[in-house]
Amino acid sequence: MAAITDEQVETVRALVAAVPSGKVVTYGDIAIAAGLSSPRIVGWIMRTDSADLPWHRVVPASGKPAPHLHSRQLELLRAEGVLTRHGRIPLSECRHRF
Repeated sequence: MAAITDEQVETVRALVAAVPSGKVVTYGDIAIAAGLSSPRIVGWIMRTDSADLPWHRVVPASGKPAPHLHSRQLELLRAEGVLTRHGRIPLSECRHRF
């Protein structure tokens, strides 16, 4: 993976912070909005620097949270009115557009 700049980290952080309650975005949505080459870069940034952000509003393109985040992420989203269908978040209904 190419070196990630402080500017890229701050851009990703700002985009995540801008996702409103009751909405979700994918790692790919953020990568596109930030001008990054891969959603994996967003994942890396989120894994290392997102404790103070609404991280639960960022989901994989499948709409299915990662197993290690599943319960907590769905609990937080449910509190914001985001419900799942068959274990997936219905992106067509609750996806935020930048």
